[in-house]
Amino acid sequence: MTESLRRSGEYPEPEQQPYAFSYGGGGAYPPPPAYAPPPPAAAHRRARRPVALIAAVTIVAAAIGGGTAAFAERLAGADSAAGGNGVTGTNVSQSSKGTVSGVAQAVSPSIVEINATSASGDSTGSGVIITADGEIITNNHVVSGASSVKVKLSDGKTYTADVVGTDPDKDLALIKLQGAGGLKAATLGNSDDVKVGDEVVAIGSPEGLTGTVTSGIVSALDRDVTVSKDENPGQDQQDQQGRQGQGGGGQWPFEFGGQQFNGDTGSSKTTYKAIQTDASLNPGNSGGALINMNGEIIGINSAMYAPSGASGSTAGSVGLGFAIPIDTVKADLGQLRTGGDG
Repeated sequence: MTESLRRSGEYPEPEQQPYAFSYGGGGAYPPPPAYAPPPPAAAHRRARRPVALIAAVTIVAAAIGGGTAAFAERLAGADSAAGGNGVTGTNVSQSSKGTVSGVAQAVSPSIVEINATSASGDSTGSGVIITADGEIITNNHVVSGASSVKVKLSDGKTYTADVVGTDPDKDLALIKLQGAGGLKAATLGNSDDVKVGDEVVAIGSPEGLTGTVTSGIVSALDRDVTVSKDENPGQDQQDQQGRQGQGGGGQWPFEFGGQQFNGDTGSSKTTYKAIQTDASLNPGNSGGALINMNGEIIGINSAMYAPSGASGSTAGSVGLGFAIPIDTVKADLGQLRTGGDG
């Protein structure tokens, strides 16, 4: 039963009138007051219910993951770490995070094609821009013994490069473009965080096909890969005339598990721990990037397995590629900048 409030003395007090209504349709007594009654107390309780509901949802969100602070950010549609445009510490935009196309779009401008000329002929490899003024990491075997190094960027611009330092023991080299500036440097990740099964993207210039993108997973870690330290024992890609006139070649020879692949590694060799991937690698990918799904470089592609007897353009990827961990690269940068061991 609801109640209507009235002022004391506004209406005469009926004698022995226990109820404020009639049974027979004669109208309610006393008549309603001239002013609107205040809202019932229950209305105040209803106003607080949405607050309780939000609190309950927040608790559920915290249990699902991210906590109440992250849930509040999502309610506001804000991502202060990304600034609304990207993921902190990565090259990939928020909308494309975790996709091969997003990684390719973000990182491709930081990957170059390298053409080296030496007494043994011409070779093609890849490299990763690590500074805006044109420092590039690649494999030692890509530029070893080169008398001339030309670099093509993803936008087609070409530069002459100088070999700054080499480290044959780690199959790494640092080159520097002449007169370059304002380039997009790659983000170097942490290979210690890499796990077997992680999705990866490889970008390089296999067979001179600039900016080729492939994808796969990390197949294994800490593989002992042995490569030659000799100058030009077998470049990634001989020029077309060399392939026709010399009967093939073009594979970088390496050893694994006591067996030689893609040619003889020679008497001077070195062994390093590698990341194994099934992302397709082919001649010319050496020195290019192995990238995680946040757009961070986690390795420098360095070797591939080719079927026995295959050579030159007949040797395709069979899903056994190897990359030098980026933590090894970062630890070697200081030495490479001062000339390295080469």
